[in-house]
Amino acid sequence: MKGYIHVYTGNGKGKTTAALGLALRAAGAGKKVFIAQFVKGQRYSETEAIERCFPEITLKQYGRECFIIKTPTPEDRQAARKGLEEITGILKSGKYDMVVLDEATIALYYNLFSLEELAEAIQQRKEDTELIITGRNAPAALVEMAGLVTEMKEVKHYYNNGVKARKGIEY
Repeated sequence: MKGYIHVYTGNGKGKTTAALGLALRAAGAGKKVFIAQFVKGQRYSETEAIERCFPEITLKQYGRECFIIKTPTPEDRQAARKGLEEITGILKSGKYDMVVLDEATIALYYNLFSLEELAEAIQQRKEDTELIITGRNAPAALVEMAGLVTEMKEVKHYYNNGVKARKGIEY
């Protein structure tokens, strides 16, 4: 079965949530899933749930324990590059039926690796590997590569009224 490239992008909430939902669906069908989280190094409720309940899903983070505020550090670049190197090997191997590159477009936005490097990794994937890429600001070339693109559009968000991120909802 041919695998497709999905891109979940836009300024609205729900990109990672959509990708994780698809990963859970794949795991429920007995598929092996690898989730790479770029730019993220913190513990989130989804990482806890996946570790406790889903042995079919491997989740690895390629970020530090803090968000990039303005300028990435050399450590941010090193973590993302290490992740892309590992992901390239994973995509080549065909070991996983689905690979999720969470916040890969944010890694591109911060120049942690280049679009050309990401495209090279994508081109090396086994044809039957489903690939999901998330994050704001997906470049046009990545959108062009994809077979499915969903843009999350923020219409209204309680964060703008001072509501802080809540455990189990936003993280």
